[in-house]
Amino acid sequence: MNEVENADIRILAMQNRVKLYQIAEYLGIWDSTLSRKLRHELPEGEKAAIVEAIHSIANGGVKDA
Repeated sequence: MNEVENADIRILAMQNRVKLYQIAEYLGIWDSTLSRKLRHELPEGEKAAIVEAIHSIANGGVKDA
């Protein structure tokens, strides 16, 4: 494992000044669960949900009910 798994997600979060715990809260999961998920490359569906969460958090948005 030479590359960092899910580097694109980690970089996007850093660029938007969004912490992983904030993403986890938005998704309704524990931050430790998110960290474990990020250890291995995620399926596109999960990645899309995380990217959406990052953009929403960065724009001050809240999750739609």
